Amino acid sequence: MTSWENVSSWYDKIVGKEGHYYHRRVIFPNLFRLMALEEAKKPKLLDLACGQGILARCLPPNVKYVGVDISPTLIRSAKKENRSHQFIKGDVSEKLPLDQNDFTHAAVILALQNIENPLRTLKNACKHLKKGGRLFLVMNHPCFRIPRQSAWDIDRKKQIQSRRIDRYMSPLKIPIRANPAKGEKSATTYSFHHPLSDYFKWLSDAGFAVETMEEWCSDKKSTGKAAKMENRARKEFPLFIAIAAIKL
Repeated sequence: MTSWENVSSWYDKIVGKEGHYYHRRVIFPNLFRLMALEEAKKPKLLDLACGQGILARCLPPNVKYVGVDISPTLIRSAKKENRSHQFIKGDVSEKLPLDQNDFTHAAVILALQNIENPLRTLKNACKHLKKGGRLFLVMNHPCFRIPRQSAWDIDRKKQIQSRRIDRYMSPLKIPIRANPAKGEKSATTYSFHHPLSDYFKWLSDAGFAVETMEEWCSDKKSTGKAAKMENRARKEFPLFIAIAAIKL
């Protein structure tokens, strides 16, 4: 996978100790509803591409947790803030330095689109889950949030804000500058775009059956002259997609 080591300090600062706005307001409330951790007798969660362990900080105390990430700096940050959980440095798209295969839950949160080989990552999740274990993916919506290939369009006459998609079906490796103002001197990460159908195929190939899929919109509200148009657009074009799957 591609490492965020070169932007680890920047990313750690953006996420903060409690997660960024969408972690707190949209992603975690909906994710925990889907996970239903309280229904598991002995919940055990594997967090792949865990970053600085923001998910671990929000878990109920009875959930056993292991986080894996390729960035040593983010793993150190995770250990500093989460002393009761286990964190391991490793590439989640390669063989993991982990011998446990009894996890009840696994998650890849806002990370699968930064991994060059999603299928191997999903196979790893399947390998370490118990039979009937559940996997949860949360991604920037691959239909509407394609870096450099999607944007807002505004029809001033009709007062309509819509989403323009320039490319969708083609797999893309898209460079992302952490600090665009620095131009070529900015640290760069990569986003890997794939159409939604690829993810469903990979889940099947990895040994999963999809349980459900949800699309989550922003809960922000605009003010001013364009508020009606912008608020309507937010409700029509989701930011995130969540997929829950079960190991067969």
